[in-house]
Amino acid sequence: ISGFAPGDRVMGGAKTGAMAEYVALPTSSLRRVPEGLSYAQAAAMGAAYHTAYVALVELGQLEPGQTVLVHGASGGVGLAACDLARALGARVIAATHRADKREALAAAARPEALILNSGRFREKVAELTGGRLCDLVFDPVGGDVFDESTRCVAFGGKLLVVGFVAGRIPEIAVNIPLIKGFSVVGVRAGEYARRFPERGQRIAEAIDRLASEGAITPHIDRILPLAAWREAFQAMERGEIIGKIVLEP
Repeated sequence: ISGFAPGDRVMGGAKTGAMAEYVALPTSSLRRVPEGLSYAQAAAMGAAYHTAYVALVELGQLEPGQTVLVHGASGGVGLAACDLARALGARVIAATHRADKREALAAAARPEALILNSGRFREKVAELTGGRLCDLVFDPVGGDVFDESTRCVAFGGKLLVVGFVAGRIPEIAVNIPLIKGFSVVGVRAGEYARRFPERGQRIAEAIDRLASEGAITPHIDRILPLAAWREAFQAMERGEIIGKIVLEP
């Protein structure tokens, strides 16, 4: 083993087999836990912040002062996007379809504004931005939320397609991005790092640096014992979670 020593605090990931008391992983899949983070926070950081960084920074080219609309903001990836965008100096509008989550989400995401994205929300976005709309829209939801989001992107902005948790994969009339002058960008964060390993390494280092500086902090809704994995998945299915659940052996 090179690069690590016994006792080093490390974090890593695997496609399968990670929900276990002991896991053997190649050193290439490991990195040190950033200073100031607990093991639970490190576990909550991995895929969510990587996805957010690839979307907002690598593909979205986020700049300080820009406005970012984040859908699915109460989920692990959406909340990471709120946290990262705010740390990088953006104005964050967090969006959720759950009115009962607004108070908890406001405390966790600390956005400049919070909206409900069930039904029409383009007027609210226009009001919040003085009619300028959003430089970036981060959308892991799809369906009707995507459709309405096409009316919320500023000229020259980007609509970042992260997922389709709504269940419907939307379609778009291409005259809309043409007339409004925005781009629709697909985000495959894991594949991005696999195709461009040097960029993947740079992304990991940037995220770890922000975490060690305290600029970003993964939000953990609850920590459960590994044996309670069924309870964890049921809570996710019911939509009870703000951020992440961590299972500890």
